[in-house]
Amino acid sequence: MAQQAGIPKRIEKETLKLSQEPPPGINAQPDSGNYRYFKVLMEGPEGTPYQDGLYHLELFLPEGYPMEPPKVRFLTKIYHPNIDKLGRICLDVLKDKWSPALQIRTVLLSIQALLSSPEPDDPLDTSVADHFKQNKRDAENVAREWNRTYACKS
Repeated sequence: MAQQAGIPKRIEKETLKLSQEPPPGINAQPDSGNYRYFKVLMEGPEGTPYQDGLYHLELFLPEGYPMEPPKVRFLTKIYHPNIDKLGRICLDVLKDKWSPALQIRTVLLSIQALLSSPEPDDPLDTSVADHFKQNKRDAENVAREWNRTYACKS
């Protein structure tokens, strides 16, 4: 990928690494018209209610990146206590635990890990979190149903 005018070296390096060594189960491509905007496809982790799902996310690098975290949200509907109905994600590395040492790759792997281990005690969607706390099996069944309905590759 040739250096495009105005692309910060850091973003260029991360973008190149994402295309050459994609994290397992994750594909992140920059938009052709905006190098700060990425279209992300994430496979639901095996052994979770999200298994076999293919989730669309968008990731945006703000002007302040890497001093401020990327903005990431799910575009595919998902039933998860740490992801709200608008697709916003409650994850420490996207907020107070962000560090410029982290990269797009780290953030995406952290989101994938969050799918494997929901944190109902630090919820973004309290009704989903309550469901997970009161009846985890039933909540996981709903998550599987949403996965089949909204995220499954047909």
